[in-house]
Amino acid sequence: MFTQSLADLQESCLLRKLHRTESAQDAEVTIKGKAVILFSSNNYLGLANHPKLKEAAITAIRKYGFGSGASRLLSGTMSLHEQLETRLAHFAKTDAALAFNSGYHANLGLIQTLTQELSPHGLVLADRACHASLIDAIRITKSRFKVYQHQNTKQLKQLLATHTESEKTSSLVITEGIFSMDGDITPLPKLLTCIEQSSSTLLVDDAHGIGVMGATGRGTIEHFNLEAKIPIRTGTLGKALGCVGAFVAGPHDLIQILINRARSFIYTTAPPPAFAAAALAALTILEAEPERREQLWRNQHYMLSNLKSLGYNTMNTESPILPVLIGDPSRTIQFSQQLYERGIYAPAIRPPTVPRGTSRLRISMMATHQQAQLDYALDTFRDVGRSLGIIT
Repeated sequence: MFTQSLADLQESCLLRKLHRTESAQDAEVTIKGKAVILFSSNNYLGLANHPKLKEAAITAIRKYGFGSGASRLLSGTMSLHEQLETRLAHFAKTDAALAFNSGYHANLGLIQTLTQELSPHGLVLADRACHASLIDAIRITKSRFKVYQHQNTKQLKQLLATHTESEKTSSLVITEGIFSMDGDITPLPKLLTCIEQSSSTLLVDDAHGIGVMGATGRGTIEHFNLEAKIPIRTGTLGKALGCVGAFVAGPHDLIQILINRARSFIYTTAPPPAFAAAALAALTILEAEPERREQLWRNQHYMLSNLKSLGYNTMNTESPILPVLIGDPSRTIQFSQQLYERGIYAPAIRPPTVPRGTSRLRISMMATHQQAQLDYALDTFRDVGRSLGIIT
């Protein structure tokens, strides 16, 4: 039944396969029996295998068991869930927060609820490079939907002005804090100016900013010192914090309406209490060990500057996400495979994850990458890139 579709994907070099990791998540892992330096993980601060996270989860399992047994509105809300949500609200400097099973769940539930409450027949605008979970969430609402060109605040301003004049209804503008495939930072001050002039609402999905951006790791909104002006955001616990799940932070009334309206929250089994215990431990480490974030940025600066010196196109990244633009999916796969053979794991990113003609490697930096690992990786990128004619 699916043979032809799979053959078409294979023919166009777009067929994806799972790659089995056989060790704990760290700067070096074992994939299919081969030890490789890992450059594909969102474990930016190296917390996924931290002893304190493991200890916190084990302690919670011993006390509460593993499964939560029910949805949050039945008997699945446990004390650790509430402790985590109180801590997340304090972390985000908002009135309240609500934990979700994943970033996908959080975005689905929040966007559906916002469009119902703010403007059931209004306009939703999103940056063209937004994550699939944001786009999917918008598509299943009844709202009209338009994308604006990536980072093009001038076009966004024009779209908002036209809508405000003709429809007299509010709009919802959606963006990522750090764009997950390009690594660039959204210009939040400019976006906020557009929003304020049109009386619209801005939603920031800061999945890749939490733990990484800002003076204390609170994310992209802190980076721009806009926490008092942008009250609604989503964030993840499964990237820099090394755990799983996600959260929405915002006004108290928003959180209460999500509890009552967000289908992706209501109709799913609550995450295990151990997840909340580990996330609480991760937040403590984030606040107590700023040197982790500092080391992450030292590694980022070193790797990025050297990749540029080698002649690679790293696009406009400003984050620990370092895209290496190749273009053709076949060459990108070949590049990734040769890196793997030499002990570097950096998977090929191809359409539909990125636009056609922009296939790339997506290098993710971690605080736990050692200098020798970075130097070996750069030497390998130089040799393989030259052998394939990608650089000279």
